[in-house]
Amino acid sequence: MKKSKQRVDAERRFDRDTSYSPGDAVELVKNLAYAKFDESVDVSFQLGIDARQADQLVRGTVSLPHGTGKTIRVVVFAESDKAKEAEEAGADIVGGKDLADQIQGGGDLDFDIAIATPDMMPVVGKLGPVLGPRGLMPNPKSGTVTQDVGKTVEAFKAGRVEYRNDRYGNVHVPIGRVSFDADQLKENFAAIAGEIVRARPPASKGHYMNKVAVSSTMGPGIRIDTVQIEELVKEDR
Repeated sequence: MKKSKQRVDAERRFDRDTSYSPGDAVELVKNLAYAKFDESVDVSFQLGIDARQADQLVRGTVSLPHGTGKTIRVVVFAESDKAKEAEEAGADIVGGKDLADQIQGGGDLDFDIAIATPDMMPVVGKLGPVLGPRGLMPNPKSGTVTQDVGKTVEAFKAGRVEYRNDRYGNVHVPIGRVSFDADQLKENFAAIAGEIVRARPPASKGHYMNKVAVSSTMGPGIRIDTVQIEELVKEDR
């Protein structure tokens, strides 16, 4: 794929072989952003895990101090009082079996997070082939199967993000927008980096955090020094 002139220019303005401090990296991302829209800023962690092993999966949620800058659409599978609780907390779509049937039949999937009460999982579980490939399946490990639907909806609306490794052992997480202050991006980065460190599976052997890079939607990836990440995590605790 041919690169745009803006992308080529951005890649010339930093050393691609250098690993930067988290603070310098987010500054570079902001300075190198060239799109006319407010680009998302995302971080990618290449982890030393065997993603084929069930006991080495890295998955969970973390609340970012400054949110992601994105409006999060939340769907909740619940009934009766729990459905009302979800609606009052600001859920965008709330329903039970009828909603599950609608989605299974090819209905609207325009949402970012799916939450379910435990009693709804026999119904929601049938949506695995639809929601699973999109990373939308409610899961107890990520806190999206819960009785406390109200607080969970509010948390995701306020900036909680879900993370999970892909089949190659990589974790990709949004940490804000290029319009954020550098300090806000750094603090959001520290929150997710600390969470990834804490989520290290006991079965994972050897070096854990192999490579880390941060980038904007259209911009190049900026490598981050993993040693300095450990120092930043200690400061954030």
